[in-house]
Parts: sequence; structure tokens; C-alpha cells
Amino acid sequence: MASLVKSLLKPYSLSSSTSSSQLKSIVCISSRSYAKVSAKEKEQKEKEKEKEKEKEKEREERVIIPEVEPDVSDIPTSGISRPLSEILKELNKRVPDSLIKIRSEDGFSVKYVPWHIVNRIMNLHAPEWSGEVRDITYSADGKSVSVVYRVTLYGTDAEIYRESTGTASVADTSYGDPVQKAEAMAFRRACARLGLGLHLYHDDMS
Repeated sequence: MASLVKSLLKPYSLSSSTSSSQLKSIVCISSRSYAKVSAKEKEQKEKEKEKEKEKEKEREERVIIPEVEPDVSDIPTSGISRPLSEILKELNKRVPDSLIKIRSEDGFSVKYVPWHIVNRIMNLHAPEWSGEVRDITYSADGKSVSVVYRVTLYGTDAEIYRESTGTASVADTSYGDPVQKAEAMAFRRACARLGLGLHLYHDDMS
């Protein structure tokens, strides 16, 4: 404090003739100047502290928490955890009579399982199955269209596929599109080659 007062008093030319009132005035000015300097220093320190806090907060936000890899053994699975033989065993079971439909074809009654029912059964017993249209061909006279469809089953130990063909008359406009009809027929037949509804073909032969 004393040194600061002395430094502040230097600009003033003090002499023996300086009165006590003048000296008091100079001391008051010096005190106020010191108080201003102290306030500025305090304010500067507060700003520095705030900046340090902000930097610390940024460093905390930048900390990356490593992601924990999920344990796949805890994830519930359905058909994907089943061997192919078990899937085929389920598909080869007889389809309930309540799900079987009958249509007339060339004067004969033919039993069949609608494609959407076949789709549901596949989703139930073989959720990982996949299907794709392999080929679409029109006859030379343009009166019929044939579709080749492939169905693939995936098990934990292996995968297999079966293909089949369905044909529909272009003139048959009773329901749906001829290509869609041929595709539905090819899909059902491909699934039958995997065992689904295969017993219906044996029943028709008996």
C-alpha cells in the first residue's frame, strides 16, 4: 500500500509549502486509484476463473465413453437358432384342414393352401426364408405365362433352396393378374418341395 501511494504521489510535486488539505486530497485520490486497481484485478481474476471453468467443462464434454458391445447370447432368437433339419420337420407337418381350400381345375377338385397362408406358415417356422422370381416367360402364342420362383431356407448349420414353376392363362381374368397367379402357384409348389403342404399332392394321387 505504501509503495503504491508513493508511486501515485510521484506525479505530484510535493514541497514543504504543500498544505495539509492538499496532502489529504492527494492521499484520497491515491486511495481511490488503489481501490480502482484492486477492483480491476479482482474482476480480471473472476474472468480468468470463469474461463477456466468453461475450459474444464469442455474437456469433460469431450470425454468419450466407450460403447459396450452387446452380448449376442442375450438376444432372443427364433428360427435363426434352429438347425435346418428342425425347420424342415416343422414344414413337413400336415396343414390343418381348416386352412385348405378346394378349386375346380379341368373338371377335377383340387385341394390347395392359399399363398398367403403358406406365407404365414413360412414366417412362423422359418422366419429367415427368402423368395425371389427367377424368370417370367410367355408362351410362343402369348396365351399363357410361366414364372419360376425360388424359395431359400436358412438354418444354423446349412441353407437350401427349391425352385418350381407356375403357369397361368393370359385369358383368365377371374381374379388378379396372370403373372401374379403364376407366381403364387410357383411359390406354393416351391414350398411344397420343402415339405409344406406336400401331403396334399399325395392325397390327390390316392
